[in-house]
Amino acid sequence: MSSSSFSSKIFRVADLGCSVGPNTYFAVQNIINSVKLKYQETDVEFQAFFNDQISNDFNVLYLPSDREYFVAGAPGPFQGRLFPKNSIHFVHSSYSIHWLSSVPEELVDKDSSAYNKGKIYYTSAQEQVFEAYTAQFAKGITSFLNARAQEVVHGGFMALLIPCFPDGTPHSQCNVEAMFDLLEDSLMDLVNMGLVSEAKVDFFNLPMYRTSPQELKGLIT
Repeated sequence: MSSSSFSSKIFRVADLGCSVGPNTYFAVQNIINSVKLKYQETDVEFQAFFNDQISNDFNVLYLPSDREYFVAGAPGPFQGRLFPKNSIHFVHSSYSIHWLSSVPEELVDKDSSAYNKGKIYYTSAQEQVFEAYTAQFAKGITSFLNARAQEVVHGGFMALLIPCFPDGTPHSQCNVEAMFDLLEDSLMDLVNMGLVSEAKVDFFNLPMYRTSPQELKGLIT
């Protein structure tokens, strides 16, 4: 990125999927410190946009009194547009892109071959369930990248940290995915004990998907 990319003397950073913890402060401050060190610009002002779902507690993100940037909230799903065209210089997102905008509709449709009865994820489900998750993730990441392509200035950057599993490794053999199988079994135990209705478990599916580097590259290119 050349200094002309922020000739307006305003450098804008967006943290997508920021949640409410201090990690987002550290990330934004590290980005700002790196820009200052790189360009030695003394009269540039910084603006940070914190993005997450509308239910997120954005008030917590405005608390640091010693911040070196102006701050604003940008609530809404990051799979779509959030900012004006050519307005953002640096997009950061850490462990958020694997969250889906919604659970695939087929999973709760009793007439669908991907109806995920008695399960909450795809690791131990039938192939149609996994395919529904894959299609939903592909749709979301494509929309995400298209939106950022319009919002990021020419020469801007994106830093995305995305949890993945190694190429060629079945989902069922990943430790994190196995944890969800345990959660699924625990919920079914509650159903068998009469503490939770079976219909509630059938309706609940985790809205996340872990891709592989190979799959992600295919979607990007």
